[in-house]
Formats: sequence, structure tokens, C-alpha cells
Amino acid sequence: MDPSKDYYAALGVAKDADAAAIKKAYRKLARDLHPDKNPGNAEAEAHFKEVSEAYDVLSDKQKRAKYDEDRSLFGRGFRPGAGGPGGGATFDMSDLFGGAGGGAGGAGSANLGDLFSDLFGSAGRSGARTSGPTRGQDVSADLSLGFDEAVRGTTLPLRLSGPGTCRTCHGSGARPGTGTHRCTNCGGTGFVSRNQGAFGFSEPCRECRGTGTVVDSPCPDCGGTGVTNQTRTINVRVPAGIRDGARLRVPGKGTPGTNGGRSGDLFVTVHVGTHDLFGRSGDDLTLTVPITFGEAALGTTLRVPTLDGSVALKIAPGTPSGRTLRVRGRGITRGGKSGDLLVTVEVAVPQKVSGEAREALEKYIAATSDDDPRSRITAALRAREAHHA
Repeated sequence: MDPSKDYYAALGVAKDADAAAIKKAYRKLARDLHPDKNPGNAEAEAHFKEVSEAYDVLSDKQKRAKYDEDRSLFGRGFRPGAGGPGGGATFDMSDLFGGAGGGAGGAGSANLGDLFSDLFGSAGRSGARTSGPTRGQDVSADLSLGFDEAVRGTTLPLRLSGPGTCRTCHGSGARPGTGTHRCTNCGGTGFVSRNQGAFGFSEPCRECRGTGTVVDSPCPDCGGTGVTNQTRTINVRVPAGIRDGARLRVPGKGTPGTNGGRSGDLFVTVHVGTHDLFGRSGDDLTLTVPITFGEAALGTTLRVPTLDGSVALKIAPGTPSGRTLRVRGRGITRGGKSGDLLVTVEVAVPQKVSGEAREALEKYIAATSDDDPRSRITAALRAREAHHA
């Protein structure tokens, strides 16, 4: 697929011709130009190949779209017969980048420089801007803390091992008492240019590592990089009420930047441990409290624990097992608002019953024999028995 060729003209159709028109034009030309119909006619054979190539591209939607795109971009730059030996095509870079004039310093060359400035980080021409500050990378870490610490908030030390600003040269890369000089290889730009065909490419200078300056006497601790591997301790403030899996951002505690760039950030993922009594649902605390059958049936008042003490909880007579009671404002405080304490009561069934307790239960069963807690199920069973009788 050659964008320098006009496939539409080869088939004699308009650029907006539909698939049916393209197919019809090709069939007519193919019949007229086929080698079997024109034996020994080299011109007809060449024309036949050109028509076949055009139809192969224009009859395929994807190929046609790609051809139209390439031709709109490159078509104006190909000038058949205007170039070097043999009448080859020359490529006008000003046409490619939208410039009206192709001369030096014209719009075409300016646009080309801007393009490679965006792609490679420098203007790509003499007088290009120097390599600027580069921000350091972000760092991730994990922090584990107890349930109470997460609820109340705390500040914990976090030890990190990794790249940090050299303490000897303070990031300059130079031995204390020495300096730097402008890199002669790149002229202080931090980039060197190389040509490949019609295009010019810029890449970081190897002599100065893209900084534009060369250290006269490298720092003995960091070897001139300005960065050393070190272990540091960072105090991380954990806000009250933080949840398990929450992510904290500590600005400026990542890896150091280069050429005066600011440091990256530290992102801490918090892992909260469990509590031996309480659970958590959002900002509410959850608590399960066992009660006896007598307490559930007759009602009572219990004292249940909270995070900072205890509170009285009234159990109404006839409270069923599994009911959840709410104590407002005794949950987790976060952002100035407090959740609730959700207490679920469960009737505890004794594993063994003997002596007076057994006698009392037997008397209770006899006294409540007319009370059927399964009345609906009993009625359903009787109906089934009557149906099968």
C-alpha cells in the first residue's frame, strides 16, 4: 500500500465512492486490461497490475481507511519526478508538518522541532532548552496497627530502606568542596542529536547522564549520582477512625528528584488488626452478648463494655434471640461524627442441666404445654396427616 499512488484515479472513481461502485469499475477495467486479452502488451499488463493493487486496497475497509489516513498525511509530500536520479520522489518535510515554506527557519522546520521536543524531551535543535528538574518516584509501604490504635488514631514510626538524597553531597553528586562544569559533549542541554534518514532524534547524553553538567570530582559515597541506599525512619500520623485497607499519602517522602526536582510521595496502606470483643461495620461497633432464657423472657438490664468504659443496656421482656439493640453515639468517632454500638443478644442454651434446674424446667414445660411456639408448623403437619389418612 503506497500513499504516493492515487488508487481512486487508477480505478476512475471518486474518493467517496461506495464499495459497489469500486467493484464495478474494477471489473470493467480488469476485463479490458487482462493479459489474456492483451498478449504481449507490456503497458496493458502494468496498468492491470496497478488496477489490481488499487482494488485490493480500496475493497478492504481497514486497508482503505489506513490508505486514506496515510495519503492525507503524506500525499502532499510526494512529488513524482522532481527529485534525484532516475526521476525518484522527494519528500518535503514542510508539507508533512503543515509549514507553508520549506526553507531553513520556516514554519516547517519549527514545527518539526516542536514535534521532537514533545517526543524526546528537548527541542531537537541548536539552542534547545536544558534538561529540567525531574520529580522523584512514589514509594509504597504497609503499616500494621491494632484495633484500638485505628479507632483512636496514633502516630507510628515506619522504617524504609531505599534510595535517598546523599547526606554527604546533599544530592549534588560532587565531593564536598568541589563543583561541576557544563558538559562539552551536549553543550549543557543534556541531550545529543543523531540523524536517521530524513529525521533527527535526540537522546540523553551519556557523558552527563542527561543532566547537562559534569561533576569534577564525584562524591565518594554516592559515586556522583546524588543518591544513596539508606534506611530512614518516617513518623506516619494515622487519623482516628481509619479503616482496614485505607491508603495514606505522605508528601515528599518518596525517592528524591533529580536536577532540583521535588521528591516523590510515600503511600502507606494500613492494615488494622481485630478486637477480642468488638467488630466493625462502617463507623459502628458491633458486639454480641449472650443472655439466659430467663433474662430474655422476663427482661433485665445489663452492663455492656464500650471502647472507653461501659453502658447500661435494657433488655425488654420477650426479647428474641438474635435481636440487635442500638446504643447511639458509642461507636467510632471519625471526622467529628460518632457511630453507634450495635449489640446483638443471643440466648445461651446450657449444655448440661441437672438437679433443681432440671426439675424447674420440667415444671415449666408442663405449665406451658398449651403454648405452642410452632403453631404454624403443627397446623401444616395436621393438614398433611388428614390428607393422607
